[in-house]
Amino acid sequence: MTLREEIEARLRAKLDVEAFQLHDDSEAHRGHAGAASGGGHFDLMLVSTGFEGLSRVRRHQLVYDALSDLLPKQIHALSIDARSPSEVK
Repeated sequence: MTLREEIEARLRAKLDVEAFQLHDDSEAHRGHAGAASGGGHFDLMLVSTGFEGLSRVRRHQLVYDALSDLLPKQIHALSIDARSPSEVK
């Protein structure tokens, strides 16, 4: 399983995911200290009913909880856009 597939599988297992987009931006960070250690740079957009009524901080905590053992070795940087379905419509 690729790292991208692992990230998606973990988030889908923990959250009721309606939309998922993950962009690997690691190439743009070549030479950066995190990239040198093998950690990837990712941009994540996630829509989940599980985010309804939660603060931005709590939403990010849920994402980080699902991926905690991948940080910081496999994932060096993660930009998160976490929204509820009502915020997308």
